[in-house]
Amino acid sequence: MGKVKTAKRAGASNTPYDRNKPNAKQSSSNTNIFRFDKDFGQHILKNPGISDAIVEKAYLKPTDVVLEVGPGTGNITVRALEKAKKVIAVELDPRMGAEVTKRVQGTPLAKKLEVILGDVIKMPELPPCDALISNTPYQISSPLIFKMLAMPNPPRIAVLMFQREFAKRLVAQPGDALYSRLSVNVNFWATCRHIMKVGKQNFKPPPKVESDVVRIEPLIGSARPNIAFEEFDGLLRIAFNRKNKTLRAGFNQKEVLSMCERNYKVYCSLNNIEIDESILENAPVLPEGDVNMDMDVDGDDEAANEEGDGMDEDEEEEMPEFFKEANEQQSAAKDAKTPSRNPKSKVALVVRAKVEKVLASTGLADKRARQCDQNDFLKLLLAFHDEGIHFS
Repeated sequence: MGKVKTAKRAGASNTPYDRNKPNAKQSSSNTNIFRFDKDFGQHILKNPGISDAIVEKAYLKPTDVVLEVGPGTGNITVRALEKAKKVIAVELDPRMGAEVTKRVQGTPLAKKLEVILGDVIKMPELPPCDALISNTPYQISSPLIFKMLAMPNPPRIAVLMFQREFAKRLVAQPGDALYSRLSVNVNFWATCRHIMKVGKQNFKPPPKVESDVVRIEPLIGSARPNIAFEEFDGLLRIAFNRKNKTLRAGFNQKEVLSMCERNYKVYCSLNNIEIDESILENAPVLPEGDVNMDMDVDGDDEAANEEGDGMDEDEEEEMPEFFKEANEQQSAAKDAKTPSRNPKSKVALVVRAKVEKVLASTGLADKRARQCDQNDFLKLLLAFHDEGIHFS
């Protein structure tokens, strides 16, 4: 009588020769050393040609200290180590940190590598470096750039890979659809150039979007503007909060005026300056509640037409008499509005008058942020400083 065949336990081989032959399910799960975490933006660059190009475009010197953000498995790191004096790799995932360390372990490159585990955005400041390179996780693109630009001694050069739309924002010009606060800041404090496009098939796992590589060269030494980064960026935050609105509308918001009033009081207190109320004598100050009368009324800013989101003069001339009369009645009702029972303090009225004076003197009151260049914003900031209004 033959021997009864018993069922093998899961994964067991029938013969010793089968043990080294993984089945299809095992081979698919063991192709990666570990599972990549998309929440961390872990899309590993697998094309060696692009890794070489990123390091080459950084123009590294043998004496350079390189900072790399998100080294991953070390494809770019190894190439940078071959050309630089030292590479400081900041990695959030401990598994990746161990992987890049293991990759150079036992080689002369190991002495030139320093791995820091942690979130680069939460670090008090970036480590001093001569060059910054990164296959940047998309969710930290903007914070990383602002953190680098705010450094007192920024790196000589930065070669960074970003999502394509974000990279286009970096090189956008006034009037472009993607022109933003980021565009102004980067081109005011640095020189930004597009290097190359990178398709999604060059990553593992492939992201849902295409990528671009840009080179940023921060202005250093005497070429760097002698202005506090926080001040300039604070002005841009207000201007681009509604970039399709006029600057007068943006600066006449209640929250913005309150912030300017607080900062003006602090400025006068620290510098022992008496608040100048003489500006109220000749300045036409809007009554309380009419702060936003000159604002455009076009709904959502992001959906606004790029050629203009308010009513043009030609459209106003073609308006039927019925609508003109209705608008005149509405304006008369607003003019007859009862004044607020809680009038603003004198300081608040002074600040509002100063804001209106700056916007009128610079000629930028009716201009939109998306149409202003760096010189316009710089002129606006200096005019505000002359009136004692700051934004940091």
